[in-house]
Amino acid sequence: QVQLVESGGGLVQPGGSLRLSCGASGIFFSIYAMGWYRQAPGKQRELVAAITSDGRTNYPDSVLGRFTISRDNTKNTVYLQMNSLQPDDTAVYYCNAGQYYRGTYSSLGYWGQGTQVTVSS
Repeated sequence: QVQLVESGGGLVQPGGSLRLSCGASGIFFSIYAMGWYRQAPGKQRELVAAITSDGRTNYPDSVLGRFTISRDNTKNTVYLQMNSLQPDDTAVYYCNAGQYYRGTYSSLGYWGQGTQVTVSS
């Protein structure tokens, strides 16, 4: 049974930083691409970072230069370092296991339960 468990969310002031973690079990972690998505109230879930099995990364323009995804295959864990956070970054953040096809990340349907990130003064 695949389990993805996120942690590290919370309340932070604008301009602050948070580091999210996601521990994986039940999958051969090192062969999967991994992604972080977020979903704000009333909005669609969007991909904010993805990493290939060998560490190449992709980001949308909205977080490029502020967010960094990384992975530790020895710990079956993927991280999301978020800097210069703004109120628009407020959302539930989800960890995801996926794959790349023709250079594009796509979910394989394995999701964590999500962790709330709130950016507010």
